[in-house]
Amino acid sequence: MLRMVLAGALVCVAALDAQRPEFSLRDTRGVLHSPEEWNGKKAIVVFFTTTDCPLSNNDVPEMNRTRQDYQARGVAFYAVQADTTIADADVLQHTGDYQFSFPVLFDPQQILVKTTGATTIPSAAVLAPDGTLLYLGRIDNRVEDFNVRRQEPTKFDLREALDAVLDGKRVPRPRTSAFGCAIALEKIKGVN
Repeated sequence: MLRMVLAGALVCVAALDAQRPEFSLRDTRGVLHSPEEWNGKKAIVVFFTTTDCPLSNNDVPEMNRTRQDYQARGVAFYAVQADTTIADADVLQHTGDYQFSFPVLFDPQQILVKTTGATTIPSAAVLAPDGTLLYLGRIDNRVEDFNVRRQEPTKFDLREALDAVLDGKRVPRPRTSAFGCAIALEKIKGVN
């Protein structure tokens, strides 16, 4: 009986580990990041950005404010350069120009894009430390469509999701529609 319980526990642990993506991604400062950094965190936020998307660039101040407000509460923050065709030098310049306050990752195989199912720049994903996707969608409702733009957002979807996760509750709207530039999935030999 004890063997069956232990075997069942090992299967459960293996299933949780199977959800967590495996990667070692370099950021714009040359530091390598991996999912092991997620241990002990309450949530992980991944922003999908690119250098030449004005909507994404306009969201960087809110991304930085969100990190400032939630990092001390156990949330880790990253941005992913989602367009793999942009030169590294351009990404480095962009990261400095827009003053990202958290690591901006190069992800040439789009591991985090594929793991989360992200399709739009800008968008945000919230993950549990085991890799479970808890939220995917817009950061806020500043831009809802080509002709629907606000000076100030009235709904902060990402913050709402983070508040729910940190309160131990289910995210009320785990998916929202992000508006912006499409993420082109790259065909990578042996991966797609």
